[in-house]
Amino acid sequence: MGVSDQTTQKRIAEFVKAHGKPGTAVRAVVEPIGRAGARIVLVGADGAMGDVMTKDVESATKAVEAADNVEQAEWDRETTAATQIGFAHRRKMAKMQS
Repeated sequence: MGVSDQTTQKRIAEFVKAHGKPGTAVRAVVEPIGRAGARIVLVGADGAMGDVMTKDVESATKAVEAADNVEQAEWDRETTAATQIGFAHRRKMAKMQS
């Protein structure tokens, strides 16, 4: 289940503050995840990744549109190249697959 619109905005703003950079927008990819709602995957200017869950794609899209210094993105070459996946994340994902 997603979080409230206010909480979603707060989490996005916190991510932008921690990982944004003036003149470079944080990228936001909205992904539907079935009955559970939608996921906003954030990619910071420093390559950090974060996510916020919402109740549906419409809420996620509106949250991205309302956020300062955030742009709607897709998993294209530029967005993928902007991510910096660290060792800890790779290790976590490897454990999930075994």
